[in-house]
Amino acid sequence: MAAPEAHTTGTHATTEAEGHGSGGLPQFQTDVWAGQIVYLLILFFALLFLISKVFAPRLRKVMDERANTISSAVATARQVQAEAADQAAVAKAEVEQARATSRATALAARTRVTDEANARAAAEEEIVNARIAEAETAIGKTRDAAMVHVGTIASDTVVSIVDRLTGKAPTAAEAAAAVKGAA
Repeated sequence: MAAPEAHTTGTHATTEAEGHGSGGLPQFQTDVWAGQIVYLLILFFALLFLISKVFAPRLRKVMDERANTISSAVATARQVQAEAADQAAVAKAEVEQARATSRATALAARTRVTDEANARAAAEEEIVNARIAEAETAIGKTRDAAMVHVGTIASDTVVSIVDRLTGKAPTAAEAAAAVKGAA
């Protein structure tokens, strides 16, 4: 039984191959190429029409919108950058002006304080000089007053020393002459 079945299967395969012609892939059969070329051309022109009339304009529109968005963003960024640079220049000028004003204020304050300190020092120096002059005058008066009595004290001292040493007191005229001769 096994042998007749194999024969039957083999004849069936041979019959199918004969029914399709020479066998193999249908794309390589030359009798159907004309229909395939027609379908290929129909599909090609349909896709060409869809791409050129539907997809390409949509893509171009998206690309144009994207380019416009990018260029407007770049223009806006440049404008903002220019405004920022202008504001930075204005701020820098304000800072420099504030620095100059503060330097002038500091210099004026320093000058004012120095002048006040010099005026106070001069006033105190005048007071000190006046006190020194008064003290020198007082010292001079005291010295002059003491000098008036120095001669008398010196004469009395001479009299006392001579009296003790010799036992005999000199006269006032002799003591005065001795003091004047020593001076």
